[in-house]
Amino acid sequence: MRTRPRFLVLGLDGLPLTLARELAATGRLPHLASLCQSQNARDIDAELPELSPVNWTSFATAAGPGEHGIFAFTEIDPASYALSMVDATAVACPTIFDRLGARGLTSKVINLPAAYPARPLRGALVAGFVAPFLSRAAYPPELAELLAKTGYLIEADTTRGAADPDYLLAQLALTLKSRETALDLLFSGHDFDLFVFVLTETDRILHFFYPALADPGHPLFEPFVELLVCWDRLIGKYLELYDALPGPKRLMVLADHGFAELRTEIDLNVWLTQQGLLSLKDHPAHEWDSRMVAHGSAAFALDPGRIYLHAKERFARGILHEHAARDLRERLRGDLMELTFEGEPVMEAVHRAEDIYDGPMLRRAPDLVCVARPGYCLTGKFDRTALFGRFGRFGCHAAHGGFFYDSTGAAPGRLRDAGREILNFFGVTPMDDTPAWTLKTT
Repeated sequence: MRTRPRFLVLGLDGLPLTLARELAATGRLPHLASLCQSQNARDIDAELPELSPVNWTSFATAAGPGEHGIFAFTEIDPASYALSMVDATAVACPTIFDRLGARGLTSKVINLPAAYPARPLRGALVAGFVAPFLSRAAYPPELAELLAKTGYLIEADTTRGAADPDYLLAQLALTLKSRETALDLLFSGHDFDLFVFVLTETDRILHFFYPALADPGHPLFEPFVELLVCWDRLIGKYLELYDALPGPKRLMVLADHGFAELRTEIDLNVWLTQQGLLSLKDHPAHEWDSRMVAHGSAAFALDPGRIYLHAKERFARGILHEHAARDLRERLRGDLMELTFEGEPVMEAVHRAEDIYDGPMLRRAPDLVCVARPGYCLTGKFDRTALFGRFGRFGCHAAHGGFFYDSTGAAPGRLRDAGREILNFFGVTPMDDTPAWTLKTT
């Protein structure tokens, strides 16, 4: 408990500020209310695309996708066209934990999405979604063994839970219990400078049962709010731990993106096919079967709104030369902005990669990044035939309106800026030279 500057972060995955305030107004979530009703509460924009791995990695590196290289959950092999899941081994720049550790500062991190497999750092880390094996989700390794003995659950089973609210509630109760167990283990010694604690239950609820939280008259409103009462109690425990720390100290609470009730999904590969720009070699084996992109295709899309031009310089079966790809890109931007659903425009913006990304990983970025208006979810499947539809989800990510609070009243514009606030607090600039994490084992 010796006096040392400490920075605590509470992550509330997928929680929009407007909904947080509506829930706080029920009077049943006092700790959330103390944050979201504060004059220091405001919204924050997501990095694009507005997915958890993009945003939590931007936070954890204090850098944008053009520097860290994470543009979604998946990436495509330009030779085989196979999709693969992206994990922390693909992060192309040091994290804030690396930078602090190089200066002798200790970080403890619980349930950080997109941090799997856990990399060595000065301190301790428990990775969150997507993390298939607990044995590789924690550092140091003995922490994984200790958590396994407690029955630690990395992620709720949303595959079954999407259609079974009682099961999802039970699973989320277990994840909350697991997070509290990890918090008790790692906080008690107070041997840290930075502590990051992420709760993801709100994101899971809002994807599959958004109306249940948005409408007090919904039949599932009560059971889901009861779950959030437990969630709020854990938030309160974390705030009490913060209050008990001696100064100097600082608290930041943030969501990685906003959320909105889903009106419809829009599959961009169906749209590209209708425009005569995408053809498939054969019937896809599943929705992710990007191997079916045929030689004659001029463009294809990947979730959540990434469009790739089929350029010769980039893809093995590409057909476009650089100038033709550039011309097509401009045409697609205009055409996509005119796309409508039931008479309303779908797109808020269609960005060129170089307009929103900067850094050495720009070469891996999609050519176009589409941002939908709230309520529209952009997809890039390979087995769909309908442009519009709903497929078991009732909420979708939003690029704006994520919840943010800072005890100093800071107002970062997006997730990378929130990470920079941490570095600034400890007197570290993002451009400081830091050895690669592979060179450090402390």
